[in-house]
Amino acid sequence: MRIAIVEDERLSAEHLAALIKEIEPEAEIVAMLDSVAATVAWLRKNEADLLFLDIQLTDGQSFAIFEQMQVDVPVIFTTAYDAYAIRAFKVNSVDYLLKPIRKAELRAGLEKFHRLHFPAQKNLQQLIQALQRSSQEYKKKFLVQCGEKLYYIETSAIAFAYTLEKSSFLTTFDRAVHTVDFSLDQLQEMLDPDVFFRINRKLIVSYKAIKSMTAFSRSRIKLDLQPVPPKTIDALVSVERTHRFKEWIDK
Repeated sequence: MRIAIVEDERLSAEHLAALIKEIEPEAEIVAMLDSVAATVAWLRKNEADLLFLDIQLTDGQSFAIFEQMQVDVPVIFTTAYDAYAIRAFKVNSVDYLLKPIRKAELRAGLEKFHRLHFPAQKNLQQLIQALQRSSQEYKKKFLVQCGEKLYYIETSAIAFAYTLEKSSFLTTFDRAVHTVDFSLDQLQEMLDPDVFFRINRKLIVSYKAIKSMTAFSRSRIKLDLQPVPPKTIDALVSVERTHRFKEWIDK
């Protein structure tokens, strides 16, 4: 997603950009602009999926942009004053955020943008991903070793995979733990994403191992897994993965 930020205070623009990247790491900040004139000039030659638009700019109010050109890009307004709210929603506005911008409100604004403006693209992306998955072969079993003995375990028997002290392990539903010669990144590519989800840097879980879920601090989700992971492995869905986890678990 390509995002342009229009804000006359550089520190505020950089802070907003950092918050956006925390919530949506794949977002691309394609421009930081500080005036009506610069924004009009940029929009005439460039494209964005979403504009974050401060109302008070160096050369006037940002509403002047809409008077000078047709703006088809969805907008989230940002300002320290709420007196402009009604006027803001008369233009192409998704949301209206008061400064200082709080992460929870920004997250809600971005989620609203996705609901209102990307249903078709989202459905298309899901279709493409489904087609890719149907043509991709995921591992059905893993060869493991215990002493001199070699044997295999079925992927369907895996409850979760984790990394600890630079080694990777598979735990099966019978509570057996197996060492494997793959990194967690490699395992993530090998395991079917319809069944397994990487909830944080150290842990990939099967939905079949999730017994319950609890809302946790900072918008995270705590999972109760069976079998139980080692005490040093937190079964917490990280902040940046929470949105995708909810979509995955709700399929």
